[in-house]
Amino acid sequence: MTKTRLEAFSDGVIAIIITIMVLELKVPHGSSLEALRPLVPVLATYLMSFIFVGVYWSNHHHMLHVTDRVNGAILWANLHLLFWLSLTPFVTAWMGENLFAEAPTAVYGVVMVMSAVAYTILEKTIIAYQGAQSKLREAVGSDLKGYASLALYLAAIPLAFVNARISLLLFATVTLMWLVPDRRIERRL
Repeated sequence: MTKTRLEAFSDGVIAIIITIMVLELKVPHGSSLEALRPLVPVLATYLMSFIFVGVYWSNHHHMLHVTDRVNGAILWANLHLLFWLSLTPFVTAWMGENLFAEAPTAVYGVVMVMSAVAYTILEKTIIAYQGAQSKLREAVGSDLKGYASLALYLAAIPLAFVNARISLLLFATVTLMWLVPDRRIERRL
């Protein structure tokens, strides 16, 4: 099968995820800049999540660029990733509106972990289907950056119950690590 429908569907779902996140932002009551103060945590969480989803979209685009064809397993692995990404607006709103309370912050971390796991599953499924000469396999290599991200997300979950600010710092660290798009695939082309 060609990858065209998979790309189009994924782009559409990711666009909807970002749209839902922005629609969750509530207009402040009042016309002064001071009226924005209570929204700072929500806006900060939105920004971090927007970049998070944007990073996945960018890397997903690069990954599919070196994918020649897809099969049913790849379609389901992709749906698995989109499922976890689709929970981002919910956990973003919950964490931001509750001032980074322990449980919402931990659940935000669970969604980050599961998104990373799902992306890794999709990557490995594509590599297995493309075979030993897979361009993606060559580009990804040992995926140290991916596994480091997963480790930081995993650490952030229990740390949310110790100090949510540490978890937020870990989430931001991973986001910053990936802010510059992964160039491994571009270098292989």
